[in-house]
Amino acid sequence: MPAPPADARSLEGRVVSVRPSGGDGVILRLATTTRLAPLRAARFFMLRREDRLSPAIPRPFSVYRQEGGELEFMIKIMGQGTRALAESVPGTKLRVIGPLGNGWPTLEGGGAPWVMLAGGIGSAPFHMAIEQALAGMDGKRACKPGEIAYLYGAAKADLLYELKAFQELGVPVHTCTMDGSAGKKGHVLALLEELQQAGKLPKQVRLLACGPEKMLEAVEQHAKKHALECWLSLETLMGCGVGICNGCPVPTVPEGPMGAWPNAKCCVEGPVFKTDAITLCAAH
Repeated sequence: MPAPPADARSLEGRVVSVRPSGGDGVILRLATTTRLAPLRAARFFMLRREDRLSPAIPRPFSVYRQEGGELEFMIKIMGQGTRALAESVPGTKLRVIGPLGNGWPTLEGGGAPWVMLAGGIGSAPFHMAIEQALAGMDGKRACKPGEIAYLYGAAKADLLYELKAFQELGVPVHTCTMDGSAGKKGHVLALLEELQQAGKLPKQVRLLACGPEKMLEAVEQHAKKHALECWLSLETLMGCGVGICNGCPVPTVPEGPMGAWPNAKCCVEGPVFKTDAITLCAAH
């Protein structure tokens, strides 16, 4: 059975800083007692405060950035656990479990462009992904800035978290909002199709997506309809994060590489899955 990654640990962390991000989020920076090796983008940690302000069960968060011995997390305030983290002050003690899960594949240059589709707080695992693609990983050819496109959608402008930080990476950044308050009006798949029709992106692309489940369902359908390689980083609710509670099942594709079991565990076999292995549309 799948097991947690070998480098996962339960660590003590301390908050370094918390700064506002967007209309309802923060960027939490922490340092752990044990220095971590460089992490692949889209891996995650389970976080909670060590006092009684956090729920007993930690919450999962993708790594936003890793700088030296410190980690940053993009947190949308949604309930008791996220509010407790957002209201932390420097020095607050945290329980930090990880690194967990599998990240994005190695993004190599020279092939079809990599198109990253982010929805709202689903932008969290993409900053490091772009940095790593431009630098090159695993001995593979680094991507040129023009071989990556970042398409970022949200309900409204102030939910395009850290937009300036993404623009400063030097790759093409295109935005859209459902209310039209920033970028094109509409959703990211419509933005993708518009860019392709305008000749700014080719029809043959490789997709990476993270965002709300309905968005990811649509991306999965689009990828399969157009025979595109596609990876999804899921925001599935998790209990333990280490594969024990079976609380984060994802339906597998019977004829796919994970088809021997009807469900995969998002926490240990994901959160990144290729769409030939899993499906979010099984119940529809």
